Amino acid sequence: MESPKFTTSLRCLCMLLLCAATLNPAFALKNCTFPAIFNFGDSNSDTGGLSASLITLKPPNGETYFHKPAGRFSDGRLIIDFMAKSLGLPYLSAYLDSLGTNFTHGANFATAGSTIRLPINITPRGGFSPFYLDIQYSQFGQFKNRSQIIRQKGGVFANLMPKGDYFSKALYTFDIGQNDLGEVFSNKTIEEVNASVPDIVNKFSTNVKNIYNLGARSFWIHNTGPIGCLPYILANFQSAQRDSYGCAKPYNDVAQYFNHKLKEAIVQLRKDLPLAAITHVDVYSVKYCLFSKPKEYGFELPLVACCGYGGIYNYGSGGCGETITINGSQIFVGSCERPSIRVANKFIFNQISTGLFSDLPTSLKMACHNI
Repeated sequence: MESPKFTTSLRCLCMLLLCAATLNPAFALKNCTFPAIFNFGDSNSDTGGLSASLITLKPPNGETYFHKPAGRFSDGRLIIDFMAKSLGLPYLSAYLDSLGTNFTHGANFATAGSTIRLPINITPRGGFSPFYLDIQYSQFGQFKNRSQIIRQKGGVFANLMPKGDYFSKALYTFDIGQNDLGEVFSNKTIEEVNASVPDIVNKFSTNVKNIYNLGARSFWIHNTGPIGCLPYILANFQSAQRDSYGCAKPYNDVAQYFNHKLKEAIVQLRKDLPLAAITHVDVYSVKYCLFSKPKEYGFELPLVACCGYGGIYNYGSGGCGETITINGSQIFVGSCERPSIRVANKFIFNQISTGLFSDLPTSLKMACHNI
């Protein structure tokens, strides 16, 4: 069986979509007021979960904005940080972080390496988090119940918990699925990975329904990015066919197939969950712009890891923040020097928050409206 082929509309020129977006009824409605965000995902949105529980992050993580490791597998802020800021909310505390946390305006259940399905290779034996989406849902359920018990008891911790009505008024964000694909590339064919996609997406839908049944109403769901453009794919699968921008085409085809099935699932979720407002966000197209037209957006060497060491993709010989020995010399695996390649998350947020990459076109501040 050949890999399914799906072409992505690379909407790098946002002005072409502006007219269509302004025709959307959501643009005539009032801005939403989200008192909290509850996030589920992987390293794309982990603000400290894995760092607090299993892996201690080292510099240069966090160096450009927080000036120290801040639980994020990044030198700066993540998309979820920019989302919180734009909604007038503080940065999300990780649910797994027991020190100095404040959950008044939400909680983050994402951990780096998380998957939708139970992973095979779990940290520390493998590279994937034990906190897969079923566990994140379970944690949320406990958090909802226990946080209200704490508020009712009063005391010093009561004001660190969200109010009861925040759970129905909050924004529920999801960015997960990339690791489900990446985990099995090493021991399965492209065809076998594609065959697993429907089950992955079904399990995602089940968790969305479960969270809806706990009172969630506003959902903001990212599809997965162009995994075939990531350094770890390019370095480990060097014989894979490249597209005109240097990305591994078969692996991007898998990502697009996942996104196609996810889009189908969201259409069904809108039917199954009539009180939900579900915004489906095409982050794939935005991220692919950074690989197809990097200079146009102020980026350099998009296929090369910023923090890494080894080979043409700066990946494979040592992890970010590690000290490795090469030919008898100690080398610190640090980050790139040019700041122009450090602002991808802000660029992506600026694009997706407008609604121009959503289906239907719905901006972040309109995501409570069921249209």
